Amino acid sequence: MKVIKSAVKAARQSRKREKRNNGVKANIRDEIRKLRKTPDTKTLEKVYSAIDKAVKHGVLHRNTAARKKSRFAKLIKVPKAKPSAEKK
Repeated sequence: MKVIKSAVKAARQSRKREKRNNGVKANIRDEIRKLRKTPDTKTLEKVYSAIDKAVKHGVLHRNTAARKKSRFAKLIKVPKAKPSAEKK
């Protein structure tokens, strides 16, 4: 069977993109692990940055990124104190 040049090139491009995408996803996973270990705003900013870069390069869908960011924000969120009864 004849090997078509365009198919060979497409396979080569696909492997290259897969390596790059897996690297980006691995970076996100590493940052998420750090966030779960030490949840603070500085780590949260790093996670946000990694997720935003993944969206920018087409590795993650923007809605997936928004969902992840929302869930991680809940980890950091500090419960608000109830207003005192003295205000009238």
